Amino acid sequence: MEEQERTETIPQEKFIIEGCREGEAEQMARPHIGYVRDAWRRFRKNKVALIAFIILCILVFLTIFGPSISGYAFEEMDKTARNQGPSAAHWFGTDKLGRDLFARVWQGGRVSMLIGLTGALVSSVIGCIYGGIAAYFGGIVDDVMMRIVEILISVPYLIVVILLSVVLQSKSIGTLILALTLTGWCGVARLVRAQMLQIKSQEFVMAANCLGVSSRRIILRHLLPNTISVVIVTITFDIPGYIFSEAFLSYIGLGVQAPDTSWGALASLAQANFTFYPYQLFFPSLMIALTMLAFTLMGDGLRDALDPRLRT
Repeated sequence: MEEQERTETIPQEKFIIEGCREGEAEQMARPHIGYVRDAWRRFRKNKVALIAFIILCILVFLTIFGPSISGYAFEEMDKTARNQGPSAAHWFGTDKLGRDLFARVWQGGRVSMLIGLTGALVSSVIGCIYGGIAAYFGGIVDDVMMRIVEILISVPYLIVVILLSVVLQSKSIGTLILALTLTGWCGVARLVRAQMLQIKSQEFVMAANCLGVSSRRIILRHLLPNTISVVIVTITFDIPGYIFSEAFLSYIGLGVQAPDTSWGALASLAQANFTFYPYQLFFPSLMIALTMLAFTLMGDGLRDALDPRLRT
């Protein structure tokens, strides 16, 4: 009786209901968002990758509109303004022929970006198809296709560029892209094959096989879409590689030829006068470094953002 009286004297405010309350049992812990929106949300949290993305947007904008902003044509020569330093009239200075370097740097950026983007996209498409076929059929088909890849990937691209230049009698942008992508897709093919071998044994692929779905449809509709995140990250890492390869080939005289120009070609022309006019080498070299660094840092951010295992 004493315990009952003591319990009755305790106010109800002292009691707190723990756990799920009535009416809140079916509430979602967070709003439902799709895969793309969730990846973008996680990408924005990576400040370094976001800054790299902003820098890339600025570089792309300037490569598109930069030559027209300067007010000079990139091939326009002024003999009275040769080898002038950066000024209000010529923001990046002029070269030995009096051409405006601001216009030439961004005109060269168009060529470098074009080669980098085109090379990465072509290599990714070929590598995805090749790696998907090898992984899906397996067995002797996989063995033969991978041996071909190992042979091609062992050939230095410099030899390929020289041979194509001699055979085709051309050093155009198209020849350069062809030479770089001729063996550049092999790495993507090996990566896609490894990813698809993991996906191939999963239940939805087995169900498609049992339902009589064609091999082409399984590869294009089931296997390739599940490797798209890996391919996107690979593209962001391949683009700076192609840009650097083009810059190197242009620097040694095997790349873009006049009247076209690129960042590598500008650096090659400027290195002879570096002691007296260092600004002529500084600006194209800076753009190469910024572009490669920005793509690499953005690729790191995309890799983390597109990985569903890191979803929080």
